[in-house]
Amino acid sequence: MHAARPPLPVASPILGAKRPSGGGGRRSRLARWCAAVAAGAWLAAAGPLAWAAHGYALWGQLRYPPDFRHFAYVNPDAPKGGELRLVSNLRTSTFDKYNPFTLRGSAPAYLADLMFDTLLAGAADEVGAAYGLLAEDVQVAPDRLSATFRLRREARFHDGRPVLAEDVRHSYETLIGPHTSPAYKTLLADVAGVDVLDERTVRFRFRQPNRELPLVVGGLPIFSREWGNAIDPKTGRRKTFDQVVMDIPIGSGPYRIGPVKFGKDITYVRDPNYWARDLPVRRGTFNFDRITVKIYRDNTARLEALKAGEFDLMRFFSAGDWARRVKGKRFDSGELVKAEFRHRLPTGFQSYVLNTRRPPLDDIRVRQALALALDFEWMNQRLFYGSYERVRGLFGNTACAADAGPPQGAERALLERWRAQVPEAVFGPMAEPPRTDGPHGLRENLKRAQALLREAGWTYRDGALRNAQGQPLVLEYLDSNEVGARVVTPWARNLARIGVELRFRAVDFALYQQRLRSFDFDIVSLAFQGTHSPGAEYADLFGSAAARTEDSGNFTGIASPAVDDLIERMVRAQDEPAYRAACRALERVIAHSHVLIPQWSAPTHRMAYNAWRLARPAEMPPYASGEGWAIETWWAQPAARP
Repeated sequence: MHAARPPLPVASPILGAKRPSGGGGRRSRLARWCAAVAAGAWLAAAGPLAWAAHGYALWGQLRYPPDFRHFAYVNPDAPKGGELRLVSNLRTSTFDKYNPFTLRGSAPAYLADLMFDTLLAGAADEVGAAYGLLAEDVQVAPDRLSATFRLRREARFHDGRPVLAEDVRHSYETLIGPHTSPAYKTLLADVAGVDVLDERTVRFRFRQPNRELPLVVGGLPIFSREWGNAIDPKTGRRKTFDQVVMDIPIGSGPYRIGPVKFGKDITYVRDPNYWARDLPVRRGTFNFDRITVKIYRDNTARLEALKAGEFDLMRFFSAGDWARRVKGKRFDSGELVKAEFRHRLPTGFQSYVLNTRRPPLDDIRVRQALALALDFEWMNQRLFYGSYERVRGLFGNTACAADAGPPQGAERALLERWRAQVPEAVFGPMAEPPRTDGPHGLRENLKRAQALLREAGWTYRDGALRNAQGQPLVLEYLDSNEVGARVVTPWARNLARIGVELRFRAVDFALYQQRLRSFDFDIVSLAFQGTHSPGAEYADLFGSAAARTEDSGNFTGIASPAVDDLIERMVRAQDEPAYRAACRALERVIAHSHVLIPQWSAPTHRMAYNAWRLARPAEMPPYASGEGWAIETWWAQPAARP
């Protein structure tokens, strides 16, 4: 579950907003040479290559040596067999395609992770590093303008054909083509091209030095050139990629598509001849013979089905459900277990997104006033049972997060270049979301909000807060689920006290997606996935070019040369201190621009699972996702195996 894909915003787990969609095989001579290097010196520093090894680390330190047998967090002797029954983690109620990379339609949950292997595979106990999967070694040039991957001879697609360099080039060129998400084009904008050096050697060329790019291209899903390559009998021509809809994917991953009941469930069947089953990056993983993903119409139906024993594991995003409704006779008997697993994942930046393309949200004072009316402390106690922590920036819970005080040293120097084009507050303490549990409370926050609105030209008259043209300050909160009104209502009530009308508008999911793609909204709630190694993908989230590109990830509409420069410096950094300085400077500019109103995050994965059917490792690795940990490393109890 570590394929590198564009970091798209997903559904707010609380608000239900948007989910448009981290004893080996044969090693090369180079990897064997690396094994002989003195302890700790796992990198090939001599010769024509800056890096040549069994894996790649962003800043030069791999946790696992060339001769590692398996990741530390797996049970290498986990038995194979049995079935894991899951519930779909997607907002969509069903699926209508098997192609997870095209724009139109909905693919089944987990398909991309289970069916498509990548050149490199990440570890769930390490960040900024990955190890050879399809590739037996990776070589990065001294000037960092290319990365060369040598494919394993044993690598096979599901149809038995070998995975070759031409398939890698085909996958890359397809993903940056006209029929896939534009986020891939942004993510891979600095890849100049792909060269096939021989049957099993492929080189990615980069436009500029970028330490992250070997990980980015190493994490691309690789699929066969034969997928969707049949001649269309109606046209006599091969299909374009957007016409590859229900063709069964030809990947090289551990599972294939098995029985399907459209509208009800899909089963993935483990390939008993999976080519990588004995590789160090795969030993002890993907232990279930079958993974069935069930589909239910809503949260209530899912919860009742869990209690009835219809499936084995469910991750919970609703604090109310977790606190009050995860109970029953199967929990009392010990069959179902309710557990929280603390992680060290980035908090991400789940936020209310303010579309600055539209007035009055193009005025920073109005945006600040809206944030002052959000009473997180009250909501956390009354609505969320005290289970959440406030999001404070883009890079929470990572080394990229800015310090609380003013910027210093290299970080300040980066910001000084743009002093005239960034908010002056950037040079003071890091922005903190307003609190209501201190000496001032909500009342004082609302007074500050009123002052900001007056300064922006909004005054109360004729029964409403109006601008100079007499227009009332009315904003629309867009959602695809009526349930979101429960959380938005307290905020709307506080805004009404200062004369701002926030209207809740629920639309069907298809229209919701359409309006997001065309930036036709005032305010939405999105959960942006965090990362320990931010890079080129942030140009899609906050870059000026993306702000002008429909269907991009820049929902805020922010278009700032300072932001563009900081993202560029983040991507081009030649050492870790320069990288951290650029990340922290970017976080300060975005936070002090008030284009996002930070929401909340959970420090644990909340999961209920069937302990009579499932067994698991004793400890969860710190960077594992909830369901991903179970899918990858759990196994069936003996009584549950055939």
